[in-house]
Amino acid sequence: MIRSASAAALLAALAAMPPIALAQAGSGDARTVTAEAAGPTYADLVALADGAPLVIHAQVRRQAVVEPERAPGLAPGHARLYVQAETRSLLSGVVPVGESLRYLVDVPLTARGKVPKFAKRDVVLFARPVAGRPGEVQLVAPDAQLPYTPALETRLRPILAELLAPTAPSAITGVAEALAVEGTLAGESETQLFLTTAAGTPVSVTVVRRPGQEPRWGVSWSEIVDQAASPPARGTLGWYRLACALPPELPASAVVADEGEARALAMRDYAFVIDALGPCERSTG
Repeated sequence: MIRSASAAALLAALAAMPPIALAQAGSGDARTVTAEAAGPTYADLVALADGAPLVIHAQVRRQAVVEPERAPGLAPGHARLYVQAETRSLLSGVVPVGESLRYLVDVPLTARGKVPKFAKRDVVLFARPVAGRPGEVQLVAPDAQLPYTPALETRLRPILAELLAPTAPSAITGVAEALAVEGTLAGESETQLFLTTAAGTPVSVTVVRRPGQEPRWGVSWSEIVDQAASPPARGTLGWYRLACALPPELPASAVVADEGEARALAMRDYAFVIDALGPCERSTG
């Protein structure tokens, strides 16, 4: 059980955080911490990295079990660990990280009800610094400790580079407007979807239908509505922003036209885009 003064200080610091932070640090839902049974998907990794000021490759040196009475929100079948680790490398982050790290993490018990041992194991941490406490970090989500492998680092590095790029697509927050216009020829139409973003930057999706041709669609990450825009490739940040944020159905309030045919066309083209994007697959819920 955890008894050291430094560990107690970390627990006290975390206890003073807002409830949402405690929920993230101690939640024990279906999102497991180590994800060893099923590796993280592309969407899992982006979701973790997008909300993490720090992405750290570390090696666990010591662990201690936190007494259940000092582990609020701990799920049944889990243990909360106080971990001391050694920094291997900083994969992403602008905050200086020392050689030694300390953090709390919830882990599922083994099939025999035992606490898994992580000493000398390498991990990847998606974390934020604890204000005023150098060397202490807080995981950004219950599944924000992953077992390190060179293959995982290879997958992570382009994701981190995309997120940090000046031209990185902003997070999608909803559909502002959907405008569908029929053409002069039978079967000809164009639908424009104007999206809202966390950064307030314009994003539009255009669906073009021409007689005798397969429908085409694309996304523009600027003020220019471009009929020649192409769809984002799966496994890119642009794809993630759309596939993992757009609602499954077009909100009725977003459709500009009152006419039945134009409204139906907007709904159909939106469904076409969602189908083309495919599911946002998550292994951690």
